[in-house]
Amino acid sequence: MRSEAPPLMPIFRSRHQADLLTWLLLHPDQEYTTTELAKRLDVPLTTLHREVQRLVAATVLQARSVGRSRLLRANPEHPSAAALTRLLEQTFGPHTVIEDEFAGLTGAQTVLIFGSWAARYDGAEGPPPADIDVLVIGHPDRAEVYDAADRAQVRLGLQVNPVLRSPEQWGDGTDPLVQQIRAAPAVTVHASTE
Repeated sequence: MRSEAPPLMPIFRSRHQADLLTWLLLHPDQEYTTTELAKRLDVPLTTLHREVQRLVAATVLQARSVGRSRLLRANPEHPSAAALTRLLEQTFGPHTVIEDEFAGLTGAQTVLIFGSWAARYDGAEGPPPADIDVLVIGHPDRAEVYDAADRAQVRLGLQVNPVLRSPEQWGDGTDPLVQQIRAAPAVTVHASTE
């Protein structure tokens, strides 16, 4: 199955390729099996395997065997690694950066990205997003939420706008912003299992 170039940054073959590169380049010290990456990225294993083969052949990724497992990681020595990392961080990376920065928030049940970035990531055509809108559902400390947003903003070079709603507000559905978020594309980056 041939996938289309993603509207968020159509220079990549597919969103699968961009998501794979984003995850590995933004976590350069970690190694993953193809199976782990397929689960994390919600990509069919055969599709991901083809993308991995291409990127290893181009030396953008490194692979090594440990027993029967093949471990993959970004190749930080590739001549374009730094530039590619920065490009991916700003285009496909917001959900990864938001996940990294907001994951440790005590009292946050769900964190999701909505607005123009989520719409572009979902495939909607339009101009590049100028900011990242983040909804935090739960009862986290407000100062911790804004600290996480500030850290994400520094990493992304884009304004990060956090919005807080209680689980009751999210479930009630009468809040106009909640209605707007529910009616449009959103990308969940953290969901508590509690």
